[in-house]
Amino acid sequence: MSENNRADKHVKLFIPGPTEVRPEVLDAQTNWMIGHRMPECLDLIGRIRPKLGKVFMTEKRVLINASTGTGFMEAAIRNVANKKVLNCVNGAFSARWRDITVACGRDNAVLDAEWGQPILPEAVAERLASGEFDAITVVHNETSTGVTNPIEAIAQAVRQAPNGEEIMILVDSVSSMAGVAIPFDAWDLDVLLTSSQKAFALPAGLAFAAVSDRAMAKAKTVPNRGWYFDFLVLEKYLLKNQTPATTAVSLLYALDKQLDDMMAEGMENRYARHLAMRDRTLEWAESRGLTAFAPEGYRSPTVTCISNDNNYDIPALNAFLREKGMIISNGYGALKGKNFRIAHMGDLQMADMEELFAAIDEFLGQ
Repeated sequence: MSENNRADKHVKLFIPGPTEVRPEVLDAQTNWMIGHRMPECLDLIGRIRPKLGKVFMTEKRVLINASTGTGFMEAAIRNVANKKVLNCVNGAFSARWRDITVACGRDNAVLDAEWGQPILPEAVAERLASGEFDAITVVHNETSTGVTNPIEAIAQAVRQAPNGEEIMILVDSVSSMAGVAIPFDAWDLDVLLTSSQKAFALPAGLAFAAVSDRAMAKAKTVPNRGWYFDFLVLEKYLLKNQTPATTAVSLLYALDKQLDDMMAEGMENRYARHLAMRDRTLEWAESRGLTAFAPEGYRSPTVTCISNDNNYDIPALNAFLREKGMIISNGYGALKGKNFRIAHMGDLQMADMEELFAAIDEFLGQ
């Protein structure tokens, strides 16, 4: 596609994923194809691995696979849940993990919180006191509601449970990793998974998961883990800078380029930029008489869910924005029309947010 045609078709994405991908990252995918067993591909994965470790803030392995984050959600259940799972549900994607748990035939119980409210460590501690669970699933950043759950405090509550050292802490960070600091080792997590199309600002199709030594040991005791998402198989190949099956080589080129750029920006700077864009989004909403759906203290640095207090016509707003070459998201599921979501993640800059707010204001006649 020519540059002109590509520009003509461009709609800047302020949705919670997929997110904007910079032209130079898209162009990295056009490198010549190589075989996934060729030394060039081994070198490519070898360059990627230490940089991924810095993003995940871990000295442990970070598995790479060609899937979305949902694939590693299923992998986490199949590999390390063998007794009973506590699914913490406070939005659409935490509910998905509950559905996956059931679909994989694992016994489970649900800790529910109202959509828009966080999962609290006190509630987790109460449910784990029985000692019947060997795994807990939590979504760090609920894309459907803009709520960030307090993972560090939840993890501490898990470890203080009667059998806390044996409980696998499984965390979905699909819409937060690379936009928020999540120290895998320091928080003593067991599986921390994400995918490429959110705050990594990459095309969809790759998933990553940091996995603890505790989880790897547990996986050895769990039968019927499958093969494509078997942690033991994935690590066997990862140690050789390979993947078990043919990987998405073009996406690895883009990942390598993006990781270099993220390291150049500096992860702390990247996190600060996300917070600044979040705060500006909240400031804009408040100035228009709107309120954030998530309570203060639990508001996502990567996506803001705004209550539609003024009954804006969201489809009409998005139709107007499309004419301007941009788009936001309606509310998710039952929240459609009741709120709308503005993403501020990946490589978006403050200038992009100001452009969006000016366009929305134009539609509103502000």
